[in-house]
Amino acid sequence: MRRRWWLAVVLLVVLASLWLLLRPGSDARIPSAASTVGAATLREPGLLARGEYLTSAGDCAGCHTAQGGSRFAGGRALPTPFGNITAPNITSDRETGLGGWDFEDFWQALHAGKGRHGALLYPAFPYTSYTRVHRDDALAIFAYLQSLPPVHQRGVAPALEFPYSVRRSLVAWRALYFRESEYKPDPAQSAQWNRGAYLVQGLGHCNECHARRDSLGGFASKRHLTGGEIPMQDWYAPDLSTGHNGGLQDWNEQDIVDLLKTGQSAKGAAFGPMADVVAGSTQHMTDHDLRAIAVYLHSLPARATPAGRARGSTPTAVVAHGERIYAKRCADCHGKGGQGVAGVYPPLDGNSAVTEPSGINATRMVLLGGFPPVTAQSPRPYSMPPFAQQLSDSDVSAVVSYIRHAWTNRAAPVRPEQVARYRHTPID
Repeated sequence: MRRRWWLAVVLLVVLASLWLLLRPGSDARIPSAASTVGAATLREPGLLARGEYLTSAGDCAGCHTAQGGSRFAGGRALPTPFGNITAPNITSDRETGLGGWDFEDFWQALHAGKGRHGALLYPAFPYTSYTRVHRDDALAIFAYLQSLPPVHQRGVAPALEFPYSVRRSLVAWRALYFRESEYKPDPAQSAQWNRGAYLVQGLGHCNECHARRDSLGGFASKRHLTGGEIPMQDWYAPDLSTGHNGGLQDWNEQDIVDLLKTGQSAKGAAFGPMADVVAGSTQHMTDHDLRAIAVYLHSLPARATPAGRARGSTPTAVVAHGERIYAKRCADCHGKGGQGVAGVYPPLDGNSAVTEPSGINATRMVLLGGFPPVTAQSPRPYSMPPFAQQLSDSDVSAVVSYIRHAWTNRAAPVRPEQVARYRHTPID
């Protein structure tokens, strides 16, 4: 009965949303005095420099640049549970990029998730976060993108399964998961806190990875930055709170700044998708902005104990086998007590990448190796070799279970069949 009630509610939302979308004039843009921005304004050096910085802070090139392709020219396929969506060209090419757009077109895409002619955009473009970006910052980003050399590269249509391939069905998704908004400073907090909140919630779009999504690709709850598995990427983005049971528990502000600036900190290292974010985005941010982000993350509320933190039932023989493998393969770098070497080899004791609920991250690192980002302050980081060829599924299961169980760690074991799932998954 409850399921039928829920389906009826969803159907009503769909029907109402379709009516709103299809009624006459629904795609018309709202006139605005700021719709037309003079060409001279878009060429102001100060505006362009600010736009370049903000574009980097938003990691726009990370999605809009294909491997081996021209920067910002699109072509990178973004996998989703519903099919692939290829990022478009955002250079100044008039035919295939943004060269024919005006600022109001761009603002509607960033703030409202609507294309140039009113079509609803798929939320692989994170307008659910970008909607919080201030209009003057959006103008700076637009000016910078318009200054890029034009690259003629046509877009690729999304390869989505039915009914997700019907773009108008997005109106129902938006009714459930999206509200246009703009970041409003909290008067009870400092200017530094508000700057950090603005960057994390908006341009940094951190919640797009660091929160669990439901079966429709929306956020499963209103919880913010509480961690979750990144769909189709087989990585777990940890909880970003620093309080009791948070993924950054015992991290101080400098630890956070160090990780975002260099890819390394006394508490851990960036790897997987986060290594790309550090390399392409956060290492280029000012210390002022990185410190603001750290201040904001330190203010996040304490979390309840994650299910994966509870000690699992690991057979004694498995623990003993894993301990022997650790002593032979891991202890020379990470230490007998899992303490690591600050700035060189990350600690494993108390590391949220080790104790996260799923066990994905530690499993993939053992199988496929670990590669911190190359940054200006860490141009030749130490990498971890892959052990997929040396260790069986049972071996990897044992050593990962041991690491998740040893010292002060209290996470559940990883089974051999879980290891088999990730053995042939690419590192990126």
